[in-house]
Amino acid sequence: MAIFITGGARSGKSGFAEAYAMKLAKQGIYIATSQSWDDEEMIARTEHHQRTREQSGYKWKTIEEPYALAELLEQLERESSDEGSERKAVLVDCLTLWLTNWMLRLDEEESDQGLRDSKLQAINDQLVEAVAACTGPLLLVTNEVGSGIVPAYPLGRRFRDEAGRMNRKLAERCEQALLVVAGIPLDLKAHAFHIGD
Repeated sequence: MAIFITGGARSGKSGFAEAYAMKLAKQGIYIATSQSWDDEEMIARTEHHQRTREQSGYKWKTIEEPYALAELLEQLERESSDEGSERKAVLVDCLTLWLTNWMLRLDEEESDQGLRDSKLQAINDQLVEAVAACTGPLLLVTNEVGSGIVPAYPLGRRFRDEAGRMNRKLAERCEQALLVVAGIPLDLKAHAFHIGD
């Protein structure tokens, strides 16, 4: 069962995702997509998340994967199917950092904007298909970035648009879509309006 979890910065979405994972399985795999580089704030955030997981008493296995997320999900699905034991909850935190990693990498590798866009589209589509193929508990944490001001620079606007497209596609393929606001999770699909046929 794939679960899409979005929200604003510091809304409580990661903490909620971890708590939900603990309810869904006895053990978990935490896929961290961040790259800290030399950013002291990002290093501090990463260390805080690691400490919180360690102190929870829940058995987490952490895998750091900034790029090959679809391939990793496919591998974990194969391994889980082969093992025959109780499934582990897989938590990805977070998709917008993963998207940032790819956008920056493609900007360095490819000068043609159209080619960058098509490559990013293919990478996103591969992730959507990997998520759709997962049969165990999979929690996807992402950021809702389209509700604020329009970014003042082109890369920021591209990121906002790409994140919105990615989130929309993944939310559609997930069984649950939750929005965390001020620490309160709201079930979007349960309250979705349907135009009908």
